[in-house]
Amino acid sequence: MSSDHTVALVTLGCARNEVDSEELAGRLAADGFRLVGDPESAETVLVNTCGFVEAAKKDSVDTLLEAADLKQAGTTRSVVAVGCLAERYGEQLADSLPEADAVLGFDSYADIGDRLRRILAGDAPAPHVPADRRRLLPISPADREPAPVAPRTRLESGPTASLKLASGCDRRCTFCAIPSFRGSFVSRRPTDVLAEARWLAGEGVRELFLVSENSTSYGKDLGDLRLLERLLPELAAVDGVERVRVSYLQPAEMRPGLLEAIAATDGVAPYFDLSFQHASGPVLRRMRRFGDAESFLGLLDQVRAHAPQAGARSNVIVGFPGESEADLEVLCEFLVAARLDVVGVFGYSDEDGTEAAGFADKLDPDEVADRVAHVSRLVEELTAQRAEERVGEQVEVLVEEVAADERAEGRTAFQGPEVDGTTTLTGTGYAVGDLVPAVVKAAEGVDLIAAPR
Repeated sequence: MSSDHTVALVTLGCARNEVDSEELAGRLAADGFRLVGDPESAETVLVNTCGFVEAAKKDSVDTLLEAADLKQAGTTRSVVAVGCLAERYGEQLADSLPEADAVLGFDSYADIGDRLRRILAGDAPAPHVPADRRRLLPISPADREPAPVAPRTRLESGPTASLKLASGCDRRCTFCAIPSFRGSFVSRRPTDVLAEARWLAGEGVRELFLVSENSTSYGKDLGDLRLLERLLPELAAVDGVERVRVSYLQPAEMRPGLLEAIAATDGVAPYFDLSFQHASGPVLRRMRRFGDAESFLGLLDQVRAHAPQAGARSNVIVGFPGESEADLEVLCEFLVAARLDVVGVFGYSDEDGTEAAGFADKLDPDEVADRVAHVSRLVEELTAQRAEERVGEQVEVLVEEVAADERAEGRTAFQGPEVDGTTTLTGTGYAVGDLVPAVVKAAEGVDLIAAPR
C-alpha cells in the first residue's frame, strides 16, 4: 500500500515509550504512511506523551503546543496525542488542549493508520475516555497472538535498542499511578521476544536493553517465574548481539537465580537497575513497598560477591508524606554505604488517583525542595567518588557515537543508556558499534575516560 501521507513521531518519556513509538511507526509504514524525522515537514505530527510526573506532563503539553504551531506554516495539518498522558487524561486533556486534533488511547494503536486518515479527512474523533485499566482482564497466555517477525520500525540507528519484555504492573505502590493507565502485568511470550531480538540484530543492534514496568515479574503470568533466567542466555546467544541489559528490577522480587543469571551469564551485562525508592523501613511501608537499608545493602553485597565490577543504579523519592528527618538520615547513610553508580533523586508530589495523594501528613513543598537539594548534592559527590573507584578497571566500551574529530563515546557494561554516565575513548579509528576492550584512566563526574588495551 502506498500513500502520500507523511507522519512524524515525537517520543517523550521512558524507553518503554520509545518501543511503543517504533511499534506505531511499524504499523504506519505497513499501512502506507511515509515516516519523516522532522515534524516541520510532516502532514501529521504524532506525539507519544509521558504522563508519569508533573514535569513530564508539562513537557508533553508544551510539545503538543509546539507541534500545533507548525500548522500555521501550512505543511502540518493535524496534531495527535497518544501515549500515557493521552491514555490517563483523555477527555480532560482534549478539553484543555483544543490545539490538538485528537487525543487517542492505547486501544487506538491497532488501527492507527485508519484513524489518522479519518482525522486528515476532517473527522473529529471523540477523545479517549479513561478507565482504570487494572480492571481489564489481561489476555490469557493461550489467547496471545504471535508477534509479527518485524513488529516495529526503528526510529534511531544506534547500536542499542530497547526490547519490551512485558507491559503493565501488578504492584500497588501508593505514590504511583502507572498501573491504573498501563494495566495489569502482561508478559510477552519468549518466542516473540526472541524473534524481535533476532530482527533487531539484523538491523545492526548490538545491545538489547530489556524494558518493562517490573522485569523481575517476567513470566509469572505465563506460569513460570524463572523464565527470565532461561531467556537471558538465549538472548545473549542471538547472532550479532554482544550485550543484553535488564532494566527495572524490583528489589523485593529479586531471587538468587535471577541475580546469578544477570551477574554471571556471558553476554549479559552485570547491571542492576534496582528500584529502591527509599531506605527507611517505615517510609517504604507507607509506600507499600518492602525492604530497608539493611536488606538492600545485603542485596548489593550479594551482587558484588558474584560480580565485583557490577553496575548498580537506583531512584529515590525524597519528601514522601510522613518522612521524618530521621528517615532522611537513614536514606543518606544508605546512599553513602551503597556505592551506587547512578542515583535519580525525585521530590514527592501528589499524583492523581494514587493512595498517597490522600495522605494527611504531607511535607511543605519548600521543605521537599530543600531535601531534594540536600540529597542531590550528596549523590553528586558519591557517584563521582564511585566513578573514581573505577579508574584502573578493565572494561568493554560499546561505541555509540564518533565525533568529527574521531573521538569516540560509548558505554561500559555498568553504564545504561541515556540515564547513566558515558565513557570517552582515547585515540581514533573507531566505528559506531565497535566493542572496544579498554582500561579506565580517569573520571569526570560520573563520566569516564578509557584507553584501548
